[in-house]
Amino acid sequence: MKARIKWVEQVAFLGETESGHAVLMDGAPVAGGRNLGPRPMEMLLLGAGGCTSFDVISILKKSRQAVSDCYVEIDAERAESDPKVFTRIHMHFVVKGRDIKPEAVEKAIKLSAEKYCSASIMLGATAAITHDFEVVQE
Repeated sequence: MKARIKWVEQVAFLGETESGHAVLMDGAPVAGGRNLGPRPMEMLLLGAGGCTSFDVISILKKSRQAVSDCYVEIDAERAESDPKVFTRIHMHFVVKGRDIKPEAVEKAIKLSAEKYCSASIMLGATAAITHDFEVVQE
């Protein structure tokens, strides 16, 4: 896997992926940015959330769960001194659908966290990662 990050101006950078996608990252105004895009550390959280959501949906579909919606809300804390790594990450999943089995959701989240989600497993090297979920029956 390859990526390319190109400086645009001030503290804005364009990240380009090998698969042909691009995202603009920018710093906060106090750091010289114009707030035109997410911060690089926010991108890490988005990557972990996307990775684990991919796993959870895939596992639930294989378990024949009738999922109509799924999202994960992430709350994270960072170290106060450099390097300001993530020290705590909490992921709250909300899974909506018809006749969703809570035990299937719990299993999918656990499999993602312990076996499949490489992004959150890497972040787990510095951060305590916790999960919980709610099921909304439709």
